[in-house]
Amino acid sequence: MSGTGPDVTTSHPRIEVTVSENQSSPEIEVRIAARPDHLSVLRAVAADLAMRADFDLDAISDLKMAVDEACATLISRANSPEDQLVCGFAVEADQIHFTAHAPTSSPAAPSRESFGWRVLSSLTDSANTWVAPGDDGVPVLRVDLVKKRLGSVGQ
Repeated sequence: MSGTGPDVTTSHPRIEVTVSENQSSPEIEVRIAARPDHLSVLRAVAADLAMRADFDLDAISDLKMAVDEACATLISRANSPEDQLVCGFAVEADQIHFTAHAPTSSPAAPSRESFGWRVLSSLTDSANTWVAPGDDGVPVLRVDLVKKRLGSVGQ
């Protein structure tokens, strides 16, 4: 992540957070073991960023639930609980863009007809998922979400 200010990285044995200050949008990357007990950390980051971006309470709740559902899906499809789940948050003028990925043994993305995907689609303004080969050739499941602030253009 490039920016105009210095990047700040904070580490814990299983959690690494990098914040990059960019004039147009601050970016936060969280690298965490793909374990269900880490979902609360990701929900807290999502909620905090949405509050700081002046999202209303409903939009904050929607983003938090969408991040939880997306990450729970990635965790359930990860090869191992020790695989790394990488999540990125980009706070833009009227929206938060969330991306996440983890290695998977499944060559197919989750069905867009599944209950979980319908939840994601109803909570966000944009939701996409796909599987692509990682740098080491292992399939990587990716999720991309956008949540707009209410009252922004196009809402």
